Amino acid sequence: MKKNKLLVVSAVSIALISTAALAEITFRNTITGAPLDMSVAKSGGNEAVFNQFKETGKNPYNGDKEAIQKGHDLFMPACSGCHGHEAEGKLGPGLADDYWTYPSAATDQGLFEVLFGGANGMMGPQYVNLSTDEMLLIMSWIRDIYKGDPKKAKWLKK
Repeated sequence: MKKNKLLVVSAVSIALISTAALAEITFRNTITGAPLDMSVAKSGGNEAVFNQFKETGKNPYNGDKEAIQKGHDLFMPACSGCHGHEAEGKLGPGLADDYWTYPSAATDQGLFEVLFGGANGMMGPQYVNLSTDEMLLIMSWIRDIYKGDPKKAKWLKK
C-alpha cells in the first residue's frame, strides 16, 4: 500500500514538474498589462524559433550574424523612419544605448512585448506589419548594435 502511494505521488510530482517546464511565457501589453493575443500576428517565419522564444523568453537569434543582418534589413523599412537608420533616435527613442523608455525592454521578452503590442505615443503594435519571427530578427540587430553598459544588458544574462 505504501509503495503504491509512493509511486502515485512520484508520478504526480513528475507530471507537474514536466508541465511547468513546458509552460509558455505569458506576453503582456506594455501599457495595460493585459495578455497579448498571439493569434492576431502576421503569419510567416520560423515557428520553431518563436516556439523556443515563447518557452525561454530569450531570443534564439541573438549573436547569429545571418539573423542580425536580416534584422537590419527588416529594421530599415519598418523602423528607421522613427528610430533612425542606426537606431540613434528621431521621432522615436534611440535603441542602441542603455536607456529604455520602458525598462522591461532591457529583456528580450519586454522588447518583444513593446514591438508586438505597441506602447504610448506613436509606437503602434507591429503584429500587423511584422511576423513574430521578423520581430525577433529585428530584436537581434538591436541587441547587436548596443553601445550601453554591458552590466545593464539583461538579455546577456543567463
